[in-house]
Amino acid sequence: MFHTEEQLKKLAALTSVILMATAEALAQDNLPRPARRIVVSIPDCKLAVLEAGRVIRIFPTAVGAPASPSPSGSFKIVQRIADPTWYGKGKIVPPGKSNPVGTRWIGLSVKGYGIHGTNNPASIGRNVSHGCIRLRNHDVEQLYTMVAVGDSVDLYTERTPEMDRIFADSAAEPAADSAADSAARSGGQ
Repeated sequence: MFHTEEQLKKLAALTSVILMATAEALAQDNLPRPARRIVVSIPDCKLAVLEAGRVIRIFPTAVGAPASPSPSGSFKIVQRIADPTWYGKGKIVPPGKSNPVGTRWIGLSVKGYGIHGTNNPASIGRNVSHGCIRLRNHDVEQLYTMVAVGDSVDLYTERTPEMDRIFADSAAEPAADSAADSAARSGGQ
């Protein structure tokens, strides 16, 4: 009897340690992540993700055409949709290769505008959108994992000293095109 009681005490102590470790791990998972900020340079066709003022990543973009410019100002992310459906004038395009907003939609607090993928990766680096910020699908998928509803998005139509600092090194970065990007530009995707 004494031996069984001692084993139960050891089992209870071990269970307690496991439960404490699990609770601590769950608490760490639920810690708020630092707010991130997106800065878009419309004249440079680039988007930067910042955390605590430090550039985490820069992506090439397509921005609004002269007839349908991208808005400027400070906004918030209000929506995130994976595999969105596109609704146009009298047309609905379900998720898939022909969807003009690509594989992800990150909606902004200015109605009708967002950051999204594209079914036309050759448009990246140009002023051709209807005002939204377009990224290659693999880039918007990465961005989607980096940002959350409530994060700030600043769109600038002119260069500022802050933008010079943020995008200073990006001009020297080699293009990160993959074989998939090259194939997409030549007719795939």
